[in-house]
Amino acid sequence: MRCPQCNGELEPGSTTFTDTRNAYVIVLNDVPALVCRQCGEALLEADAVRAIQDVLKTLDEGVSKLRRVA
Repeated sequence: MRCPQCNGELEPGSTTFTDTRNAYVIVLNDVPALVCRQCGEALLEADAVRAIQDVLKTLDEGVSKLRRVA
């Protein structure tokens, strides 16, 4: 597979995923990804995307519960 940014070679590696939500900022380190050897662009693998979506859903539900308590 080639990098969509620079057409360089992708290799297995890891990256940091950061997302800002309404009530919080989440930073996940060492997320499995395909990383370009040339430019460093990281493409998240499908399993990692699903896991991140699960984490975000759980956090959103927890934040929603906190708002109801307050």
